[in-house]
Amino acid sequence: MTASELHMFLNTGRINKPDVDQIVPRIIASPEVLPTLLREVFVHDVEDNFMASWVFDHVMRKKLVLVLPILDDFMDGLDQLQSESSIRPMAHICQMLTEAYFKKKTPLFREQISASHLERMATICFDWLIEDHKVATKVFAMTSLFFLGERFDWIRPELKSVLEQNFSSGSAGFQNRGAKILDKLKILGY
Repeated sequence: MTASELHMFLNTGRINKPDVDQIVPRIIASPEVLPTLLREVFVHDVEDNFMASWVFDHVMRKKLVLVLPILDDFMDGLDQLQSESSIRPMAHICQMLTEAYFKKKTPLFREQISASHLERMATICFDWLIEDHKVATKVFAMTSLFFLGERFDWIRPELKSVLEQNFSSGSAGFQNRGAKILDKLKILGY
């Protein structure tokens, strides 16, 4: 797959799940197109078109290591996103990254994700958690923050406070994940 073929695919009408399932292996087989795909995510965000972010998320679900060579660009664009349809898949990728780093302790991720990347992710995830976003984005953000709290001492007390303040007004999904994270925080002494 070439960058121009990818651009054409993403910009010629509506994409459905079978289309995504068909294009993901082609992108994985041509990782040199990932910078193009990431640029499309940020361009499509301005247009409120989630196709590129949806495809990017599905590529990362299959092969998360592909984000590492473009991690700086990925991080640079996160706080610029405006469309909920783009933010949700990127929040999911942040959750997958924190799980790979902290939960699975995957050596490649631990070597290539810097303290600066983690700090930026923490700031962005807190913004997503406290701002007006849909539940999926908030759930991914709170999970990422729980893991990031292993590195940064200040995160877990702040996360606990935010979850407690918003628990009663949160959706069922927010309350479900929030309760699980609050239970884990309690076990850790927060």
